[in-house]
Amino acid sequence: MVNKSILVVGGGISGLTAAVEAAEVGFDVFLVEKNPYLGGKVTQINHYFPKLCPPNCGLEINFRRVKANPGIKILTMAEVESISGQEGNYDVTVKLNPRYVNENCTACGKCAEVCPAERPNDFNYGLDKTKAAYLPHEFAFPMKYVIDAAACESGCKKCLEACQYGAIEPEMKAKTMKLNVGAVIWAAGWQPYDAGKLSYYGFGRFPNVITNVIMERLAAVNGPTKGKIVRPSDGKEIKRIAFIQCAGSRDENHLQCCSSVCCMASLKQATYVREQYPEAEIYIYYIDIRARGRHEDFYVKVQNETGITFIKGKAGEILEDAASGDLIVVAEDQINQQLTEERFDLVVLATGMQPATAADKIPANVSYDADGFVAEGQGGICAAGCTKKPQDVAAAVQDATAAALKAIQSVRGQSNG
Repeated sequence: MVNKSILVVGGGISGLTAAVEAAEVGFDVFLVEKNPYLGGKVTQINHYFPKLCPPNCGLEINFRRVKANPGIKILTMAEVESISGQEGNYDVTVKLNPRYVNENCTACGKCAEVCPAERPNDFNYGLDKTKAAYLPHEFAFPMKYVIDAAACESGCKKCLEACQYGAIEPEMKAKTMKLNVGAVIWAAGWQPYDAGKLSYYGFGRFPNVITNVIMERLAAVNGPTKGKIVRPSDGKEIKRIAFIQCAGSRDENHLQCCSSVCCMASLKQATYVREQYPEAEIYIYYIDIRARGRHEDFYVKVQNETGITFIKGKAGEILEDAASGDLIVVAEDQINQQLTEERFDLVVLATGMQPATAADKIPANVSYDADGFVAEGQGGICAAGCTKKPQDVAAAVQDATAAALKAIQSVRGQSNG
């Protein structure tokens, strides 16, 4: 028997694209996402490059397509535990983690108003806090609250009492679901490389050393500082800022690959700083700037901005002036052949993309490269987006469309076989 449904694992931009493309040609799709919302890393971006437009426009189009298609079954807070079988007939076990909030939720926010407990806001990389009963972010889809049980261990029932719609279920338990599908698209996305492993840069020890993903949240109007880029340690405005490229990338001791988007992300973030602080001094330390194809014009534009200095040379060390919180970047200027030491208010590490599959492998017989990207799938199981290789949003959408076509061909090929 050949099952004509398709499982898509990951609800980021790649998973969303693959799901809607397959569903809109008549296939039933199960979309599994481990977070309580869809959209993945794109939801945390302030602006796309090079157009510098907000990402929620593109996401909203995909959300509307999902809402309009009854062939897509969304499973949030869900994880694939096992896959068995063969192309055209896979048995899949999915674990559904408890949300403690059911379908009756209207996102009125009454539960959060009365909730006494707090938790670090992982959407903002821990820079602020939410209540234990929280909406993941203001554009969340599905627009439903979730309760962090670990943050309210006392068993508080105030949320239950405040909800007039019967949406709170404190006793909700984890469940498992069995699916049978014809093909699997693994689009689990990526995580920023752990900058804490780069001890010479002081991330985690020096509060004013941040990563590029944190910078996106600082610049976002729905971020922890309402879009104002300031130092985390004291809220000081920025006069001098450094961007350090290839922080953990292109390094045999960390990520061997080039993550392809980091240079453009830093150039984009330099424009964030310039817009808020026209007089700020901006330094970019780089091995080489990789702005391919149509992105070259954006690179040249930023390069010609006044007050932006490019230093060819990888920063070797970051030191902190404990009294002021300022940071000293020690680097070799390869062009002028001299060792430099520059003082900054804030340093942004351009950490690379590490695929989710580096830590959480696909429960099937697939192979990986040295950095954990899927190198080769198995029969009706294929990878999409940044699970397969580092890429920007536009490339991930194209790759996910190709993965959807591959899955459709796989199922139809088995049906006709």
